[in-house]
Amino acid sequence: MSLEKSYKTTDKLWITGLGILCACFLMLVFLITAIEAVVYWTPGYFESEYTKYQVLNSLPEMTMEDLLVVTDEMMAYLRGNREDLHVFTTMGGEYREFFNAREIAHMEDVQDLFIGGLWLRRIGLGLTLVYAVILGLWGKNHADRTSMLKSTVPGALCAGTGAFFAAALIIVGIVATDFSKYFIVFHHIFFDNDLWILNPATDMLINIVPEPFFMDTALRIAITFGCFVIVFFAICFVLWKRGRKK
Repeated sequence: MSLEKSYKTTDKLWITGLGILCACFLMLVFLITAIEAVVYWTPGYFESEYTKYQVLNSLPEMTMEDLLVVTDEMMAYLRGNREDLHVFTTMGGEYREFFNAREIAHMEDVQDLFIGGLWLRRIGLGLTLVYAVILGLWGKNHADRTSMLKSTVPGALCAGTGAFFAAALIIVGIVATDFSKYFIVFHHIFFDNDLWILNPATDMLINIVPEPFFMDTALRIAITFGCFVIVFFAICFVLWKRGRKK
């Protein structure tokens, strides 16, 4: 093998490797964006879910309007746009705090998880930008730059996207066999305490977001994420096919 050919092979390997890694981080970006799209950007989502599961029947004389105000405050808290979760509302003719101490403590953990996800998305976008800059700098002195950018890079992104999506489909398939079981497993993985085990008789949170709510939300997130991935994969695949023809 000539020295020039060896360099080309090495270049192709590291560009492919970085491309696959970049694709995996982009999949995390898509996943976190899909979560936001469902719970923050879908008009009337919480109201429709509350109506579907008749959550007001489990609450002491509370109106839908007041419940939606509480929900808005809770979602603002998760994104770090509210200092705490001491939210007051009218329930049973009494102006009182909606969440108790246990729920507030649990939601602190949930907030950490959510904000961590937002930071992970920023990191993923940052690494994607770094990859693009590396490709731009690398290509200045390489005669085969066009071939690399039009064929190798889209191919690597396709490979990384396909591998990640395949793994995601396997996980979704496993979870679908027993959502309740893996819902508990999820909490054991991401929380190091039992604050998430709530009592419907004393804790309002479990009444407004029962397990079927999470099932609906998980399904919507999976569908939204799947749409993002399929569109991205299709674009990369078309670019890869075109690049190989030239």
